[in-house]
Amino acid sequence: MKKLLICLVVLLFAAGAASAKDYMITKQAGDYTVHMKMDKNPPVTGENKMEITIQDKAEADVTDATVAIEYTMPGMPGMPAMNYKAATELKNKQYTAILNFSMAGAWGVNIKITRAGKTQSVKLNVDVS
Repeated sequence: MKKLLICLVVLLFAAGAASAKDYMITKQAGDYTVHMKMDKNPPVTGENKMEITIQDKAEADVTDATVAIEYTMPGMPGMPAMNYKAATELKNKQYTAILNFSMAGAWGVNIKITRAGKTQSVKLNVDVS
């Protein structure tokens, strides 16, 4: 009985680890609600796929915006600041991009949404492992 219980606990733990959720954040950018999801949780050094869904006040999907992503790591003693940009592509009502983090640590991600000549920004902090 004890062995069966241990096996069940191990299986449940393994199933939970296998179905780990994506890294997700929801924030406001002016009149927009921005849902950001990365395919790795936590984000890792190297390539991470980011999907961004934008909704207006009426909760309608925004698909006519220009979305730019900038991600940075501040300078540290003996190391200059790192600044990168990622291009986005609209697919199925989501803006997708690949962020390639060059090293582990704290990164700032700035998502800029330009629509009808007006730009709104969302700033996130991401800890890369």
